[in-house]
Amino acid sequence: MISLKGTRITWLGHATVLVQTAKGTNILIDPFIQNNPKYPKGFELPDKINYVLLTHGHGDHISDAVPVAKKHGSNVVAIYELAAFVGSQGAENVTGFNVGGTVQLDDVAVTMVDAKHSAGAEGKSGTQYAGVAVGFVLTITDGPVLYHAGDTTVFTDMKLIKELYHPELAMLPIGGFYTMGPREAALAAQFIEPKAILPIHFGTFPPLTGTPDELSKHLNGSIEVIRIAPGETIQ
Repeated sequence: MISLKGTRITWLGHATVLVQTAKGTNILIDPFIQNNPKYPKGFELPDKINYVLLTHGHGDHISDAVPVAKKHGSNVVAIYELAAFVGSQGAENVTGFNVGGTVQLDDVAVTMVDAKHSAGAEGKSGTQYAGVAVGFVLTITDGPVLYHAGDTTVFTDMKLIKELYHPELAMLPIGGFYTMGPREAALAAQFIEPKAILPIHFGTFPPLTGTPDELSKHLNGSIEVIRIAPGETIQ
């Protein structure tokens, strides 16, 4: 299994992932907790969540961003327009940047990269513009390089993510219907060439039928597919 050099990664169902670095920085990506049928029962987040990263404005990725930020003292980090939206919903500390930019979050350099997906957010007046969908590359000091693709289909510019950042672990959606399925995710993996893949965004709702086994079949064993249940940790 891939060595994460002291970093801990906990999948919390759907696209929600907790990253804990060896130096103690806690990052929660796309918090979907209260209405997430796959969120592990009884799981308690750390007292301090330093940063919340949001890939886009859909409710199954941001619905718990403000409650988490308020309870755990988090800085919410997202594309500029989504950060402003979350700030208007009550998050007190937000950082908005844009595609191609990098922000230094303690010992983690977070780079915003492309994704291919819709991205509106549901406000009081209905769906509103909230920037575009993105992914994140996390370059951890003395640790691994991680890639959370957010919601996306495969696109050839994923080759640039490999060329520029060389992620060792890729968190890829595989459910299909709203994102790419296993066949497309296998091609994405060939573009990115990580050492291992953590499948996300599958099995949460009936249309999300893709499975890690299907992904592994399409990869023909060329890249490790990590199979963990929500609430389990790799390190």
